[in-house]
Amino acid sequence: MSRRVVITGMGIVCPIGNNLEETWASVKANKCGIDEITAFDTTNFKVKMAGELKNFNVTDYIDKKETRKMDRFVQLGVAASKQAFEDSGLDMANEDAERCGVIISSGIGGLGTIETEHSKGLEKTFDRVSPYFIPMAISNMAAGQTAIKYGFKGMCTCVVTACAGGTNAVGDAFHYIRDGYADVMMCGGAESCITELGIGGFTSLKALSTSTDKNRASIPFDKERSGFVMGEGAGTLVIEEYEHAKARGAKIYAEIIGYGATCDAHHITAPAPGGEGGARAMLMAIKDGGITPELVDYINAHGTSTHLNDACETAAVKSAFGEHAKDIMMSSTKSMTGHLLGASGAVEAIFTAMALHDSFVPATVNYQVPDEECDLDIVPNEGREADIKYAISNSLGFGGHNASILFKKWEGQ
Repeated sequence: MSRRVVITGMGIVCPIGNNLEETWASVKANKCGIDEITAFDTTNFKVKMAGELKNFNVTDYIDKKETRKMDRFVQLGVAASKQAFEDSGLDMANEDAERCGVIISSGIGGLGTIETEHSKGLEKTFDRVSPYFIPMAISNMAAGQTAIKYGFKGMCTCVVTACAGGTNAVGDAFHYIRDGYADVMMCGGAESCITELGIGGFTSLKALSTSTDKNRASIPFDKERSGFVMGEGAGTLVIEEYEHAKARGAKIYAEIIGYGATCDAHHITAPAPGGEGGARAMLMAIKDGGITPELVDYINAHGTSTHLNDACETAAVKSAFGEHAKDIMMSSTKSMTGHLLGASGAVEAIFTAMALHDSFVPATVNYQVPDEECDLDIVPNEGREADIKYAISNSLGFGGHNASILFKKWEGQ
């Protein structure tokens, strides 16, 4: 018999809050965290908007000396993990460290460090770059630093599947516990690519919105959508086997019951026509969870605010759910946070768990112009009180990666 897996701790730093309480209050207030970029001078850039962190102080989480050895994405990942660990109430003195693991994704890794050290190398010769350059830049280091900090000695890895990575990390960790390989996993994603090269690269790809109106830049499912808005941040969940959580009297936010991961095998950036791969991922998660499609109440959509993604994801939901699609609430919280790339799925898993826990469905904010291609219930502008029981979080990544996680409301059973 498969083991049950529950969420017992969550931590988050993102454009609408620097902890779970603050962030969820912002979600309930329909707050948008998009604003003008302050990380660098955008005078010669077409893109002016991003979802940056506000009033975040890394030394609240990490010793100042240690921060110099970490890229910003690692700092954000460690900060979110510290929150999640403390929220979970775990005491490693009572745990088998070899049964505790870490999976924290990053889509790009230490891009800011790469830019800084490359410039230094051009100026001073490349033998003079920082001795910490490599361990700062590599994508696995948010996972590695977290494992080191808490002494988790089980599997420690980093999923790199572009924008699907955070969801793959949570889903893979769920299966790892369910199938008996671990009792506790710290899982999620971390990303910080609001840099000159990051913004420039996605601008050249024509993936980013060039709107200068912070309330009309990240507008998923709106007919006037024109590209995504880069966000930064991290989300980490502590998940564990139910009997293990019960034995230590842990509080439980929600249960994870299903996971699906597929590939379009179609194109490096564009989704497959009709969202075929995304539909399969959702149906795989539903089958994995042992329920029927008609029981799903809410979907936290990938919803990037690009023309192709939102239309294809809508088509995927219709394909997967048939007539029930029109009864599902499906919102995109990227309208509030922007797109956190490899961290987005983790942050959205937290939002989905909280939606179940708090009986509140987040909105798709700043929605104005309906699109006939995106004609489902996207919970426009105002979140809703709703007693939902089953919810899905979707992520779709460059390379054709699709991932879906199925969550169940925790009712104390």
